[in-house]
Amino acid sequence: MFGRSIHLFTVFGFAVRLDPSWFIMAVLWTSSLATQSFPSMIKGLSPSFYWGMGVAGTLGLFFSVVVHELAHSLVARRFGIDMRGITLFIFGGVAEMGSEPPNPKAEFWVAAAGPAMSFAVGFGGLGLAALGRAGGWAGPAEAILAVIAYLSWANLVLAVFNLVPAFPLDGGRIFRSILWRWKGSLRWATQVSSQIGSGFGFLLIAGGMLLVIQGNWSGVYLGLLGLFVRNAAQSSYQQLLLRRAFEGEPVSRFMQADPVTVPRQIAVSQLVQEYVYRFHHKMYPVLDDGGRLIGCVTTRQVKDMPHEDWDRTTVGAVASPCSPDNTVGPDTDALEALSAMSRTRTSRLMVAEGDHLLGILTLKDLLRFFSLKMELEKAP
Repeated sequence: MFGRSIHLFTVFGFAVRLDPSWFIMAVLWTSSLATQSFPSMIKGLSPSFYWGMGVAGTLGLFFSVVVHELAHSLVARRFGIDMRGITLFIFGGVAEMGSEPPNPKAEFWVAAAGPAMSFAVGFGGLGLAALGRAGGWAGPAEAILAVIAYLSWANLVLAVFNLVPAFPLDGGRIFRSILWRWKGSLRWATQVSSQIGSGFGFLLIAGGMLLVIQGNWSGVYLGLLGLFVRNAAQSSYQQLLLRRAFEGEPVSRFMQADPVTVPRQIAVSQLVQEYVYRFHHKMYPVLDDGGRLIGCVTTRQVKDMPHEDWDRTTVGAVASPCSPDNTVGPDTDALEALSAMSRTRTSRLMVAEGDHLLGILTLKDLLRFFSLKMELEKAP
């Protein structure tokens, strides 16, 4: 959300990452636990002790979300679904799927695994806390019980909230699997469940605004959560349509076969004057004297150069070599190419076989095709 994720560790082959936005939630949550929740549960402890409990509660919540998402990932692996890892951010966590579930059964069990794990952790923690109270735990041990009880209820709330039948929450995915099984159409099921998810997000936004009007600033978080759910529901449907439009289609179908190329021996200043200002592209393939592809040059590279070096530096000296970040083969899946554009934040890729340039694939051409396909195939 807010930048490059931080890799923390790998468990069962799944990379666990932390989005920088999580630290905002961690600070606010720790402060709330240390100054409000735990002091109301146990009286007479020192402020530093309450802050220690707050940190413990926040870390426990962190691992609760990891366990929840790990359950999704393990079940998804069993059904052969590619999982890219687990990322935690300000609104919780997400197990990143590399593809859609193959059938309604897989969708149902993958979605249900997370809440089931949260229920198990929640009820298990409540049982442990009850045993501790029955054993007469007191003093510091009572503080441990308070943290366990808090985390138990937090897991139960997490499970119940995720079971709301609003896509992309787990309950929305379960509901989608039922609709998918009923009608046999993943697209229709996703459209319906996404509309419900969008409506639920609107309700959260309205509830958050009402709380703020009443002077409860926790409504800000609720409103932002609603905005996230609403946007995620709408984008999930769009992503499904993109996947259906491009999956299995080779990039050769969409590439421009006669792209503008730049000879390696010209100066950067000539590149700017005769190519950038004329054609307005942000990336240009670079060819050697024999017409072989050696790489590409981007306006970003030119911008990072001192202006006084433009006249005495050749394009070949600054060109980036061909790599998976800027070059694809003609048989590459268009969806894979689109993912590469998203990952590298570029809008143009070279299409080549070895050192032979075949064409240029642009984001604009892909989106133009997608828009036309959606317009022509839109259900009446």
